[in-house]
Order: sequence, then structure tokens, then C-alpha cells
Amino acid sequence: MQAIQLRAFGDPAEVVRLIDTPDVGAPGPDEIVIATEASPINNTDLMIIAGRYGYLPTLPSILGVEGVGRVVAVGRDVKFLKEGDRTLIPVLQPAWVERVKLRANGLRPLPDGDINQLSMLGINVATAYLLLTEFAQLKKGDWIIQNGASSPTGRTVIAIARSLGIKTVNIVRRAELVEEIRALGGDVVLVDGPDVPKLAKAELGRSPVTFAIDMVADSSTMHLMDSMAPGGVLVSYSVASLKPLIVPGLQLIFNNQSIRGFWIMNWLKTATPEGLAAMYSHLASMVASGEISAPIAATYRFEQFAEALAVAAKRQGKVIFQPSFTV
Repeated sequence: MQAIQLRAFGDPAEVVRLIDTPDVGAPGPDEIVIATEASPINNTDLMIIAGRYGYLPTLPSILGVEGVGRVVAVGRDVKFLKEGDRTLIPVLQPAWVERVKLRANGLRPLPDGDINQLSMLGINVATAYLLLTEFAQLKKGDWIIQNGASSPTGRTVIAIARSLGIKTVNIVRRAELVEEIRALGGDVVLVDGPDVPKLAKAELGRSPVTFAIDMVADSSTMHLMDSMAPGGVLVSYSVASLKPLIVPGLQLIFNNQSIRGFWIMNWLKTATPEGLAAMYSHLASMVASGEISAPIAATYRFEQFAEALAVAAKRQGKVIFQPSFTV
């Protein structure tokens, strides 16, 4: 069967290759075999290839940090899945391969829906949900602010916030994105810059912003913190600018604000199978209904991996692998 393998860290054009690998064989008592249907090229994948991620596999290693597929074989002790069900390929289980064999712990059937959108449940969709539920006691009518609002995670934050009755101030980098993000349900959409705090206050009046989500870093972090009320919390989950966070130190001190970091891999280490199943089932229903979606740039077969990685590096929509394997 085909797989996409990383043989060294570096330039994708030089270190990634297509290989033939032995079939995974029959499942053990608590295992399942999944035929991969769709797996996105996540920013995490690109960082792993470059050798710049918080987790790096032992090389050579099959790539792909998330995906979905059909169950084609089930061990005798598996309770919640049967052959023919669609389910998640868990985060960090290599997914750029035609079949995977793994323990079924915490996995459940997914509803019918767009396989490309469902393939992104593992990281971006879950990250957006956890950002909104793990760090602050947000309630209906509260305001939050986020940068990177046009990213897949930022778009998902908008959708999940709306479902919870939370209002969003959304920061984008380009003016042509403003109407697009408003159409998605962003309550306020602003172009990033030093006037963001003033513009946000003009839009919100006396309503305080107590929570901020930062994926950009650099001076954009400062714009978020300048927009937050005293006691507010900022959570950083990515550094898209590849620059340090610029933080207004006196404001951090005198306004009793705080900064937290979030990496979903740390959260997954302590998550229970029951907690995982509940979260992903809730989010899968939102994806299947179309409530959560991200722009898709293109889909590719495994043998087109070089072109797919080049397109993904442009960050103009998600690139999805759909292997040619037939169940």
C-alpha cells in the first residue's frame, strides 16, 4: 500500500517521498483497521517536515497528523464501531497511508458529511472548541477578540462562539477579508493595526472584552491586549508571524492581565476516552451540518504529494489528500 514518508527534516521537495509499505494485517482484539478517505495537510505537518514542531517523530516516519476513514476490520472486543463506519484517525497517528491499524479506544462513528471537512476535526476544530471552553468562564453575550480570524481555526472559533451565544471581534490582515468574515457570522471585523483597540471600543461601547485568542504574535499580540479589559486573559496557540509576542508590560502588570499558552497535544495527554468521544461527537455534528467549514484549495492523490505540499505552503485554503485506495 502507498504512504508518504519523511526521511529527514528540511525542504519538503527534498525530504518527502512516496513509498510502498506492507499492509497492516488483521486487527487485535481491541483494534480496528481504517482505510484512509481524507487527510489534510495541516500546518503541523509542514512544521514537522521542517523540524520545527514541539513533537518530532523518529525518522523515517509516515506523515499526516489527522484524518478520517472507513472501518474495514474490527477486533472482537471493540464495542462502539463496526465495519463500514466512518471514524477519525486520531491526532498524531500517521494518516498519509492507505490503511492504519490502531486501538479503538475513544473512537466513535462519525455522521454522514463532507469527508474533507470531517478530516479536519482532529486539530483545528478541536483547538477552536478548547480555546473557548478551557480558559475562561464565558457566557452568552460575552465578547472575545481574536486575530487570524480568516484561518481555519479562526473561522471555527466564530462558528462555535455563535453556537454558544458568544460575540466575536475578529482581526484580519487584509481589507478584502472583512466582508467574508462578516458573512461567516463575525460580529465585528477589523483590519489589524495600532488603531484596533480604539475601533473595537467604538464598536462595543461599554461592553468589556475579557478574553483574547492570539495566533499571530508580534505587534498583533499588543493590539489584542490593548483591547482587553482589566483582568482579561490572552491565550496564544500559534505564532504565524514567526516573531516573538510583543506585550505591553505595564498594562500586563497594572491591569492584572494574563497570558497562557495552548498546545492541543498537551491537552490530549490527559483527556479521557469518554471526554474525547463526547467532544468529537459534538463537533462532528456541527461539521456534518455545515455549521463549521473551512475553504478547500484542492484535493490530491498520494502520488501527487509534491504538488500538494507546494500548494499547501501558500496557505490559501486547505489541501486534502484523498488516497486512491478502494475499500
